[in-house]
Amino acid sequence: RDDMEKAKSSGDWKAVHYFYSTTFDSFLEINAAFKKDTNSPFNTIEDSGINAKFVNVVYDALLNTPQDVQKSVLKGVINGLLQEWKGPRTKDDLRAYYILLQNPQFSNTSTYVIFAHLLRQIAALTEADHHFLVHWSKKISQRRFKQLVDRLLQFISLRLFPAKPEEFPPMVKCTWWIPSATKVLSLFNAANSLINPPIISYTDFYNSTLDHIDLMEEYHNWQCYGNSHRFSFCQYPFIISIAAKKVIIQRDSEQQMISIARQSLVDKVSRRQKPDMNMLFLNVKVRRTHLVSDSLDELARKRADLKKKLKVTFVGEAGLDMGGLTKEWFLLLIRQIFHPDYGMFTYHKDSHCHWFSSFKCDNYSEFRLVGALMGLAVYNSITLDIRFPPCCYKKLLSPPIVPCDHNTLVGICDVTLDDLFKIMPELAHGLSELLSYEGNVEEDFYSTFQVFQEEFGVIKSYNLKPNGDKIPVTNQNRKEYVQLYVDFLLNKSIYKQFAAFYYGFHSVCASYALLLLRPEEVEILVCGSPELDMSALQRSTQYEGYQKTDPTIRYFWDVVLAFSLDLQKKLLHFATGSDRVPVGGMADLNFKISKSETSTNWLPVAHTCFNQLCLPPYKNKKELKQKLIIGISNAEGFGLE
Repeated sequence: RDDMEKAKSSGDWKAVHYFYSTTFDSFLEINAAFKKDTNSPFNTIEDSGINAKFVNVVYDALLNTPQDVQKSVLKGVINGLLQEWKGPRTKDDLRAYYILLQNPQFSNTSTYVIFAHLLRQIAALTEADHHFLVHWSKKISQRRFKQLVDRLLQFISLRLFPAKPEEFPPMVKCTWWIPSATKVLSLFNAANSLINPPIISYTDFYNSTLDHIDLMEEYHNWQCYGNSHRFSFCQYPFIISIAAKKVIIQRDSEQQMISIARQSLVDKVSRRQKPDMNMLFLNVKVRRTHLVSDSLDELARKRADLKKKLKVTFVGEAGLDMGGLTKEWFLLLIRQIFHPDYGMFTYHKDSHCHWFSSFKCDNYSEFRLVGALMGLAVYNSITLDIRFPPCCYKKLLSPPIVPCDHNTLVGICDVTLDDLFKIMPELAHGLSELLSYEGNVEEDFYSTFQVFQEEFGVIKSYNLKPNGDKIPVTNQNRKEYVQLYVDFLLNKSIYKQFAAFYYGFHSVCASYALLLLRPEEVEILVCGSPELDMSALQRSTQYEGYQKTDPTIRYFWDVVLAFSLDLQKKLLHFATGSDRVPVGGMADLNFKISKSETSTNWLPVAHTCFNQLCLPPYKNKKELKQKLIIGISNAEGFGLE
């Protein structure tokens, strides 16, 4: 720092130039400069032995030096990368790679050829060496960690879509650039996953540039070649955004729908029977008064048709299903099934979520129905208002592909006290206090490895391990007790219910695309986003018969933006059939307001199949608000004009 200050004031950069040119001249010199103690081996994953503060100071100062100083660093890096290797890499070599990776000069496209070679060498290291780099990377500050991730994402984006193609070598000569960068990025993703809470959000690893490439080709390559030597972004799903994953799942679903419909047609023709259009769809006919039982019967009878496009008919109603009836069927069915009186799910007020009832029953087919409903929603691109905790989606992907061996356990995953906090916070808090209790646990708590649950007014006991009722909980075994208790509540006590739910979901959503998803992403696909941004909806709305400057439209947005959250949700449900926002945000709704050439005495009308609101040209804001609130508050059932 002193040398930098002197150089800036005097204009004499010799000392600084000498420091940078010698420090980066070889891997040996890099270690000599930045190792905390040059005589210590520092061979552990927890301590890289690098003076991180000094690395940061040197790199922060580098960008404020003259060009010849910066060029000398790059020249030294090239020398280091060109040296011949004899035998495996040492920990000093790993330290040099780790330090060079943090060089801020690599944000500049003019350095990308050197950066690419550095990435190639790091990507080619052994798994054991990668293990060290992953653990060392955990220690980087959040700001610098994010900068490194962004630098790698930018490198991939600009290689895919260069602003000035002449800046880089031809793509054919550097096909290894993107695979190398993605592999190195995966090391940072692994480091991020090791820490709770993570250093940065998993969404910070998304590269939205990939939304603009042929993802289905990537997906098919991955399906055909798996994780072999042929590169596909699907091998590294953390880099693919949820919007892009939704596209893959939708296209995969569409292809399965077309394939199954075509097979039905071929079967019919080969039997010399007259084909009809209905055989191309999963046709569900239900009575509103017997919604759950009719739906259960229909889906059980038509199990072979679950992968066809869904069409719903309410008996005795004239509505034609262009998507709107399907949305209402989901909404009403979910509302009934999750009602506390129904007994399948317990609503936990503290965490505002539902969890599976542990009551034993003879038939778990209704849990299978709920799983199939969730699968149908994802398969048919419909968002549901379901409030399951994150743990549910983790279990749903355990495993992501249904095992061939039916004796294999499904829906069982590693669960922690954190998972329980998100469902039963009070109980989790009690267990947490047990873990931190400083007194004598055995004498003061007087507990055994046993759990008590009330079932239909009768208290039943369950042993958490063999002879658990005879094993006291002590200071020494309390961790094991808490882990077994959490596992019992979230896995064992509801195994049959969740297994039926798991098989129901995967009976519709059996797709290799599920391997690409994190549990949080499955939740977003199923439920959409609960965050309503009405200003974003206003910006993306299309108009038919109106201009956005017309008085009626201005009244409409003044009223809607001033609505309570509850009324805004009702409007969204009225116009689109769901009060949830799809994966791509409000713009993905393709919301349209059309002019209704009817009397202003009429209420607004919605075509939920097309996310369209038909609005009469009301004369003032008061009249529009009154009519709109009446309309959106009484929105159930379908008719034909």
